[in-house]
Amino acid sequence: MKKLKVYIAVSLDGYIATRDGKIDWLTGFPNPENTDYGYADFLATIDTTLMGHHTYKDVLVLSETFPYPDKTNYVFTRDSIRTDTTFVKFISKDILEFVAQLKKENGRDIWLVGGGQLNGALASLIDEMTIHVIPVVLGDGLPLFGGIAMEKTFRLTGTKTYPNSVLELHYTV
Repeated sequence: MKKLKVYIAVSLDGYIATRDGKIDWLTGFPNPENTDYGYADFLATIDTTLMGHHTYKDVLVLSETFPYPDKTNYVFTRDSIRTDTTFVKFISKDILEFVAQLKKENGRDIWLVGGGQLNGALASLIDEMTIHVIPVVLGDGLPLFGGIAMEKTFRLTGTKTYPNSVLELHYTV
């Protein structure tokens, strides 16, 4: 059975992007050691990505080529007539039911890339989270879990501090 994992960065005040969806505060944050914050190791544990349509559009802007061509990639959208691409399948049906079925499949784990609305919609199915807290205060923005309508408790299972003051938090259910 696959696990649904979140691997994400948040501002010190809990936002994943500014109110207008920008992540300049993150991409421009000093990283003199050029660390990947465990990203390559994490990526090796997954074979599937899930993202909302806004996050998908951001991914396309941030990279010249689609960054996950070796994964099965699902993008959730309310537009039921989207045409699948070479690397992406668009999903407009029941999110919880679809992801619950994915978790029952064999293979490596599933990365819930985001954004906040999708994180909130799938909170009940999340098994693990790796959150990188970037020491920047935005004051306002898009929360890590948007529109969440339930409470879920996680257990802290590990921490790591990077030389540039980024804090990695690892949680499990």
